[in-house]
Amino acid sequence: MAALENAVLAKIMAGTTHILRLGDKEAAIYYETSTIAHMLLPDGTARSGAWRLEDGGYSVDWENGPSARWFLDNYATGRIGYVDEKGERRAELVRIVFGNAESLPRRPG
Repeated sequence: MAALENAVLAKIMAGTTHILRLGDKEAAIYYETSTIAHMLLPDGTARSGAWRLEDGGYSVDWENGPSARWFLDNYATGRIGYVDEKGERRAELVRIVFGNAESLPRRPG
C-alpha cells in the first residue's frame, strides 16, 4: 500500500470536499476544518464528527455513529482509495473540491 503521508493529507483535506465512489453510488465528506468533518452517504445518512491526522492516515469519530481509522492509498497512477484499518479498499476518491461542495452538514427538516 502506498499510503499518502500526513504532510500531503494536511493539504488535501481541511477545507475540501472529497467525493467517493462506493460501488455505483457516491458519498461526500466535507473536512470543514482540521478537526471537524461532515459526511453524506448514498442512502441519505448524514453525520458530523471529529477527525484528526494520525501516523500515516487519519481517524474519525462520528457523533452518534462509528469511529474508524482510514488511510488514503495511491494504489495506481491517478487513483486513490480509502482503505480501512484492516487494509480493505472501501471507496475510491473520484474528486476533491475546494470548499463545501455538497452544503454539509445536512440538517433534518
